[in-house]
Amino acid sequence: MAKLLEGKPIAEKIKEELKAEVAGMKKKPVLVSIMVGENAGAEAYVKQQKKNAENLSIDYQFQKLGADTSEAALIETIQKMNADSSVNGVIIQMPLPPQIDYKKISQFISPDKDIEGMHPVNIGKIVFGKAKLIPCTAQAVMELLQATGVDLYGKEVVVVGHSEIVGKPLALLLLERFATTTVCHIGTSKAGKLEEHVRRAEVLIVAVGKAGLIKGEWVREGAIVIDVGINRVEDKIVGDVEHEEAFKRASIITPVPGGVGPLTVTMLMRNLIQAAKLQQS
Repeated sequence: MAKLLEGKPIAEKIKEELKAEVAGMKKKPVLVSIMVGENAGAEAYVKQQKKNAENLSIDYQFQKLGADTSEAALIETIQKMNADSSVNGVIIQMPLPPQIDYKKISQFISPDKDIEGMHPVNIGKIVFGKAKLIPCTAQAVMELLQATGVDLYGKEVVVVGHSEIVGKPLALLLLERFATTTVCHIGTSKAGKLEEHVRRAEVLIVAVGKAGLIKGEWVREGAIVIDVGINRVEDKIVGDVEHEEAFKRASIITPVPGGVGPLTVTMLMRNLIQAAKLQQS
């Protein structure tokens, strides 16, 4: 039977450290959040960000633009924030309307103010082990792994999902810790090899967004399982891993919800404070 690895206690401990950092700064860090159009999920995330920011004495400024905002107009808004020395971090809320390409837009945020860690400069720094601003969910997964006390050196780690925001940066962070890292994706699944890779994992991290993708019986006895997936099935929120069966086989497993989620916003705030300190110095 597994031990549940909950994110909230880890997040609370990190928040106390961040509060002390903010208290020692010359001025309050300023975060500008930009939302284009209406989206209930994004609005809930904004409320979460605002609450966390206020708790840490961070100045949270919210800008809402119309759903018909053009790509050029959003770029102009971002460039104003880049030029404003009082602003330490900028975040663009997802999803964006269809006329705006996020991959293009994210490159216009100054790398120094890119608190989601998604600018090519910041992603590139992960390759060289020099990253200061790291994608928040990938960073949250690394914090959870650190909390388990596992030595990743030489461990068989399998990451299922190769998104820009989780899988790809996470693979680089794991390689930096000398984990033997395998990344699985839709190609692995179509080749019929997903189960084979999952069964080998001493540490399994799943970030796809497909309920029950990973069968509990595939999980190796004693494995550490980090389930990043958040899926609504009827009236329940579930992960990408069949939790009940995996719980019987794993040594440590994250709950969904309550595992990775509570840490993600905390990592966003950590990135902001890091950005502010770098700018002030």
